[in-house]
Amino acid sequence: MSDLLRAPAEIKYAEELDWLESIDDNPKPFSWRLSPKMVRLFILGSERSDGLDREIPQKWYGDRSFVERSIVTLASDRGLLLIGDPGTGKSWLAELLSAAISRNSTLVVQGTAGTTEDHIKYSWNVSMVIAKGQSRQSMIPSPIMTAMEAGAIGRFEELTRSTSDVQDALISILSEKYISVPELDSDNIVFAKPGFSVIATANSRDRGVNDLSSALKRRFNFVRIPVVTNKKSEAEIVRFRTEELLRRHQIELDVPPTLLDVLLQSFADLRASAAAAGSDDEKLESALSSAEQIGVLEDAILHSNFFGERALSARTLASSLVGSLARREPEDLAILNKYLHGVVEPRSKEEGGSWPEFLEGGRDAIAILS
Repeated sequence: MSDLLRAPAEIKYAEELDWLESIDDNPKPFSWRLSPKMVRLFILGSERSDGLDREIPQKWYGDRSFVERSIVTLASDRGLLLIGDPGTGKSWLAELLSAAISRNSTLVVQGTAGTTEDHIKYSWNVSMVIAKGQSRQSMIPSPIMTAMEAGAIGRFEELTRSTSDVQDALISILSEKYISVPELDSDNIVFAKPGFSVIATANSRDRGVNDLSSALKRRFNFVRIPVVTNKKSEAEIVRFRTEELLRRHQIELDVPPTLLDVLLQSFADLRASAAAAGSDDEKLESALSSAEQIGVLEDAILHSNFFGERALSARTLASSLVGSLARREPEDLAILNKYLHGVVEPRSKEEGGSWPEFLEGGRDAIAILS
């Protein structure tokens, strides 16, 4: 695993999944590798009441009802659509579900404006077709078709980014559970095996890009993943991902709890400001998600490790926040400048601590970018 830039969940947690499978005596739907109870435990972590001989760490942070509804959906013959703002952990939850159920989370189609029917059905190996003609051997199955043949979970990322004809092709797959191959005279239907399902994700901010038809919506159970705003849960998410980052880069760097509090409070303030804004021009383009918080902290940690004093400072954190969130110029810079002067400056005078240095670092970063 050490020679992979990013190992999929089934490789990263292989030993843990093997152990859970070895002790799992609960009923399993279809060809599932773990029972629904163990899938939930793998994703949300173990508790003392589970009575296990080892602790299973939590990997996804959110309301357990979202995970349970997702598992129940996949145990039926309906697709699962995870929908929410960017950075709410939809793709990570989809990966964990696929890894626990099928031990393969890599059967993925990425939805874009350039995604075609071939990407979700099949294409052809041109050289083999020229040499021997069209046959099953010369056919290149899509990740979705591969999932159908294996009775596994297929994933479709950013479904609303794909065009209507691609979405229509997916309706047929979800409804009929087979794909016809009219180019072949025989053996020209690929049937889905029990256990096949599709987990799709959609960005709620993409509404209006390629809206889902009512027919496709009926083939999915929707699970809406909200932005995490509970400070305790958000702190756990950021801490979990930060510790992963430090281990991956073999960085020995202290992240003071006070600076984590400053980061969490800053995002809470900016979200409140966005909620009170009268127009989109008064809001940051950023979704201000937990994923973006992690990105801000990751940037600050790496900068401190490579170019700083190997200790995270409030100044570096503020510089990273401005650099990460200022995507439009001058709109986002003006919003961040207003936040620093209207919220951070009074707080730095009243509370002190890391806030004065955070204020100074933010001002310097805005001055550089202006």
